[in-house]
Amino acid sequence: MRAPVTIVSARFEDLVAVGLQQLISEDTNLHLIEDAVELEDLEDMLAEHRPNVVLLNFGSLPNAAWVYQLHQSSADTRIVVLANRPTAAESNQLLSFGATACISKETQGRDIINAIHLASRGMRVLPRSTSAPSDPAERFDYLPEADILTAREAEVLQLLQEGMTNAQIAHELSIGLETVRTHARNIYRKLGIKTRRDLAKFARHPRTLQVG
Repeated sequence: MRAPVTIVSARFEDLVAVGLQQLISEDTNLHLIEDAVELEDLEDMLAEHRPNVVLLNFGSLPNAAWVYQLHQSSADTRIVVLANRPTAAESNQLLSFGATACISKETQGRDIINAIHLASRGMRVLPRSTSAPSDPAERFDYLPEADILTAREAEVLQLLQEGMTNAQIAHELSIGLETVRTHARNIYRKLGIKTRRDLAKFARHPRTLQVG
């Protein structure tokens, strides 16, 4: 018999937390190890339990780059982010930073559980923008490897979000100006956005992104 998928959950709003606990408890192939874990304790909790999946509340994250840092410290744990109606660009950015799935809190319970199972197997899951088909396996979109930001692109993205110019980024990273422009073009294409103004909405409390 296959071992159940082990899960650690960060703190969610009360109703969402109760719903997740109920859904997970009803699936014998899932096992919730810890829930309502505060963000400052999450890294230590993952190191202690090494769960297959961690559930994150997008609304409580300091910024999207925090996901990258968690991914670097707990590379073997799949990160599933639940957000309030995430846009395609928001979802893509989170997956580029190391999340395995980004799904809406309004997703039906059975589909959230299905997404957790898919993510535990390493499938990068995005909410489908069109109406959900009847086949559970087709209710999500999957981000191709080519659309994932590289470590350098993730670093450039963070500096762009902090308001740096291309010249400042080139100086900060000791790379050429044209290299920065190339990274920026790739970032915009992969995230499906066109301007720096679109990037700004992702950066709420900027801090340095440590790229390993």
